[in-house]
Amino acid sequence: MSNVQRDAEMLYEYHQLHMKVDHKADAIFCLCSLDTRVADRAAQLFLDGYGDYLIFSGGSGKLTENRFDKPEAEVFADIARRLGVPDSKLIIEPRSTNTGENVRFTYALLQEMQLPLRSFILVQKPYMERRTYATFKKQWPNPSTEILVTSPRLTWKEYPNEDNPTDVVINIAVGDLVRIRDYPAKGFQIPQDIPEEVWAAAQRLIRGGYHSHLP
Repeated sequence: MSNVQRDAEMLYEYHQLHMKVDHKADAIFCLCSLDTRVADRAAQLFLDGYGDYLIFSGGSGKLTENRFDKPEAEVFADIARRLGVPDSKLIIEPRSTNTGENVRFTYALLQEMQLPLRSFILVQKPYMERRTYATFKKQWPNPSTEILVTSPRLTWKEYPNEDNPTDVVINIAVGDLVRIRDYPAKGFQIPQDIPEEVWAAAQRLIRGGYHSHLP
């Protein structure tokens, strides 16, 4: 394994929280992105009985504005429908452009719907689990809301594919690590410990040219 691959795998593992999905929540809350495998994971959790509703949140971000012809949430909802999720159980938030907006806009939508959901299974890309958790904990207005975070169950070697190339994934993983360090001071996330070896791996990757997703 090359040094780049070794450092990338270290970041990939750090970004995951490895929470066990072992009980039902009020809803599956999927934060949409360029990786449609996240929609598959969210839909399967719903179909397996882990939530009463399936929420898709996402408009068009930097990585999808030229990839999809409609909001991410609509693309993901189409996948869920094809897998058998009924329209009556889908909640679609199609305007958000970042993780904070995913959280805030979905909260506002549920308030508008007068749907008081108290627990969620959050579904994201594997290398965005930690930042999703930290953002939700900071920006969801009700601190008593219970959450778990999960993602498609893929190792680092299994994760990159044609739609999620290795270079793109590494750039995002590096940028999100910097956000995990910097965003608590901006009020965007709760703090997360970053081990020295993880930060050192990110710095090596930045020096190697993986800096296109830095904040």
